[in-house]
Amino acid sequence: MALFGQKKTSVGLDIGSGFIKLIEVDHSGDQPEVVRVVMRALLPDAIVEGEIMDPGLVADTVRDLVEEAGLKHKEVITAIGGHDVIIKKIDMDRMEEADAREVIRWEAEQHVPFDIKSVELDFQILNPEADGPQMEVLLVAAKRELVENKLSVLVGAGLQATVIDVDAFALHNGFEHNHPEGLEGIVALVNVGHETTNVNIMEDGVPILTRDVPFGSRKIRERLQRERGLTTEAAEEVVQGRTEMEDPVDFVRESAEEVAVGVERGAAFLMTQHPGAGLGRLYLSGGGGRIPGMAEALGSRMGVETRLVNPFERVPVRPDAPLNLVLDEAGPMLLLPLGLALRTP
Repeated sequence: MALFGQKKTSVGLDIGSGFIKLIEVDHSGDQPEVVRVVMRALLPDAIVEGEIMDPGLVADTVRDLVEEAGLKHKEVITAIGGHDVIIKKIDMDRMEEADAREVIRWEAEQHVPFDIKSVELDFQILNPEADGPQMEVLLVAAKRELVENKLSVLVGAGLQATVIDVDAFALHNGFEHNHPEGLEGIVALVNVGHETTNVNIMEDGVPILTRDVPFGSRKIRERLQRERGLTTEAAEEVVQGRTEMEDPVDFVRESAEEVAVGVERGAAFLMTQHPGAGLGRLYLSGGGGRIPGMAEALGSRMGVETRLVNPFERVPVRPDAPLNLVLDEAGPMLLLPLGLALRTP
């Protein structure tokens, strides 16, 4: 039985390189329900390649967003990602989780290319009920400085993090709530963010390979300005899907090529571990995924069925929840903060 006064809502806060996005979810009913959605653009270069260049500016933007949302509490769930986060599936001698926690730092030294004294570690046993002398473990390592910088921004904005998640896991969490058909076979969840594309390859719903590709919607905007002579504002309208491009085929195909190469490299590694396996379907999310024709171009290039993710396919949204955006347009950008907010409070 729940205790009186227990908090029934959770807030997912995604501090990205291009936008800050916030979603509040109410868990008190039969199913989670979105009660608040708000996002705001960051000034250029406030965050570059995941590194916070102007902590004060980012904290101010987060604070303004929280005030706009009218949050009644200041506890949030946020995430880290980028090249300073390592996610790797490893094999360990089978043991209880408590025992594994005692030896995980030694195991991590064999797999993490950072000074082990400077990282935060966590893990999850993927097959706890299986038999045999070995168990599969998903190892996560993040540079401590990355975590501390994120926490510092939250403190500057008057917030407190109850959970620090990982971008790839939050995306997976939002995905599995909305697309249960994607939890069968081998599928790829591809999130084209502002500066980075996250590729998450899953087998029967379990992440087996995660990698970041240095390509995002920022590069698409810059290419539109350089090759098509568009202004910054006009390029943004195209990326947001509000304006159609003239003769878009070649441009979209070139952008899809960069994404496809990143997916193929991940899939190639997968094939070495699972001979005869093949990618069955691809799901596309993020700002870059909304460019008209991107899903079709990527699907054609990869030779697999490609679908645009709808973060609210099976998670209802209250009519007054979106505060400063059109949900149908912004939807694919909101998978990550939704995945954070869906964490049980």
